[in-house]
Amino acid sequence: MMRQWLGRMMAGAWLALVVALPATAADFDHDYRGLGDLLARHVRWTDEGVASQVDYAGFKRDAGQLQERLDALSAVTPGQFESFTRDQRLAFLINAYNGFTIALILTEYPNLDSIKDLGSFFRSPWKKSFFSLLGAPRTLDWIEHERIRAPGVFDEPRIHFVVNCASIGCPALRPEPMKAATLEAQLADSTRRFLSDHSRNRFDPSSGSLQVSKIFDWYGGDFAKGHLGINSLTEFFARHAEQLADDPQARARVRAGTVGIEFLDYDWSLNRAP
Repeated sequence: MMRQWLGRMMAGAWLALVVALPATAADFDHDYRGLGDLLARHVRWTDEGVASQVDYAGFKRDAGQLQERLDALSAVTPGQFESFTRDQRLAFLINAYNGFTIALILTEYPNLDSIKDLGSFFRSPWKKSFFSLLGAPRTLDWIEHERIRAPGVFDEPRIHFVVNCASIGCPALRPEPMKAATLEAQLADSTRRFLSDHSRNRFDPSSGSLQVSKIFDWYGGDFAKGHLGINSLTEFFARHAEQLADDPQARARVRAGTVGIEFLDYDWSLNRAP
């Protein structure tokens, strides 16, 4: 009798554990359907698909829905996060960065012209601890530099083309969330779109140089770590000569690595829709 009772107790405890799992690891929506609905509604491609604009007024009207989506990210525990696959973790962190950046803009929108207006002389907006993630108060810098760019973790330089800082100079915010199932295609697509934007990356015939985003100055080292067999910025640009130059001779020079590199000024104006 005692053995049967213990058996029922153990079975009940196991059932309770299984029932509890969907609220944590088992049922996390890696398709980010709720966040995807908001992004599709309030972000649009512009300039023939090389840039995007964000309808912050629309996001402000849907601020309650956005907060629900961000609360779902904040509810993920460190243990649950570690149970994710590599691509699930990276997609999660990128979506968190972009989602909380939008939330930060909404704290003062429409009374700001740049994300930098939310900082001060003593603290940048990226160092503000205004949300919780993986069990503790966090900053945007923590997501980007201590998790996404942490040495030996992802080593994926193309994240710079999908992590969005709410600025015109930044690569486009996609009107969709990042997903593990499509992560490689999304990274490749955003890279192609950004390098095809000749307002921010181009071969200049008059100087014979590549004029590229300041991002490559700030984070050039990320493109020299052997990702996809690329060990320098010059090699990275050579791989993408088709996007950077229109003239065949110019493309040949970019591929040969015989061009100089100039870094353009960064436009910190808010990437708002008119």
